[in-house]
Amino acid sequence: MTAPSQNLSAPARTPVPAGPAASGDLPAAASEPSEPSAAPSAGPADGAAVLKVADLHITDRATDREIVHGVSFELTPGKAVGVVGESGSGKTLTCRAALGILPAHFEISAGSVEIAGTDAATLTPQQWTALRGATISAVFQDPASYLNPSIKVGAQIAEVVRAKKGLGRRPARQRALELLRAVHLRDPELVYGQYTYELSGGMLQRVLIAAAIAAGPRVLIADEATTALDVTVQAEILDLLSDLRQRTGLALVVVSHDLAVVAQTCDEVLVMRQGEVVEHGPTREVLHAPRHAYTRLLVAEHETYGLDRFRTAQDTGSAQDTEAAQDAPPGDGPHHADDANGPRTAARPTAPTDPGPSTGVTDSPTRPTAPTRPTQSTAPAQPKEAS
Repeated sequence: MTAPSQNLSAPARTPVPAGPAASGDLPAAASEPSEPSAAPSAGPADGAAVLKVADLHITDRATDREIVHGVSFELTPGKAVGVVGESGSGKTLTCRAALGILPAHFEISAGSVEIAGTDAATLTPQQWTALRGATISAVFQDPASYLNPSIKVGAQIAEVVRAKKGLGRRPARQRALELLRAVHLRDPELVYGQYTYELSGGMLQRVLIAAAIAAGPRVLIADEATTALDVTVQAEILDLLSDLRQRTGLALVVVSHDLAVVAQTCDEVLVMRQGEVVEHGPTREVLHAPRHAYTRLLVAEHETYGLDRFRTAQDTGSAQDTEAAQDAPPGDGPHHADDANGPRTAARPTAPTDPGPSTGVTDSPTRPTAPTRPTQSTAPAQPKEAS
């Protein structure tokens, strides 16, 4: 059965503005106190940007090399922006900059990040702590790595509610149960009392989403949040994110290797290659009529590996595309810029792979291993005995 996430031609859902709570919105917690004073109190007006990344440059101080080169995008309430590209393109570093959690040896060397109208460069550590989770939050790959295996998952969500909303134990527990229902878990009471090892990968990802939206953030970053899931569960998680977006006006940043994931969920897409944006535009336009040679290669690569085929205005599989990508001058294509793991020479992207648990530091490129040479021997190889 073909999963919905594999339909590259599926239109993205229309963003909805943030406004009065709809009947399907997440239930509000009772008697919630105001946010801590350390967090900026003023937010953007309806329709104004809740996240704005402008000409962002990120440098690795350890090597004095620029890793991300001039990334820009903007999110308004209910809007979803996809960020695609192979491993090592700078997707995760860009998201970590927006969350204020860059690794110690990385820094924003130019450009700016604004969250709810506040310049992130002016925030103190205490303000970041108050802002993170309450205004901007994130869900990463491998949810088990972000949940404590020795504490029941419901208690972990309740702790987030207590920390961000200041509720007592009983109201926090009730709020956690409401959140588990909101992410479409069938038996919230049962799940509340379970440990991570008792839940499937899809259930754990729903639990992590519940924790991420516990304090009612305006922006959610989903960084490879569906990579480790099978296609059926992946489609369910994407539907959940779209549902939350429709009902609450949640703005999304969806980071993925998979163009089909972005096609299903996002209004706009940024295509990144070795730290720079090589193409940016409406999702349908970028995926159906890509202008840049590297984008055409990504589309052709997905067709090669069995995703739904679709026609574009360009010949995505032509040899001219490959030659154009290889001959692109610096600043105009795949050969420009180094990434955190050194210069790249190959123009053709690697096949979509499961990179394993997210380390949260930077994307590391997938490099093919050299073939093993056969040993010279006149005797035929003997089968190895089972140990």
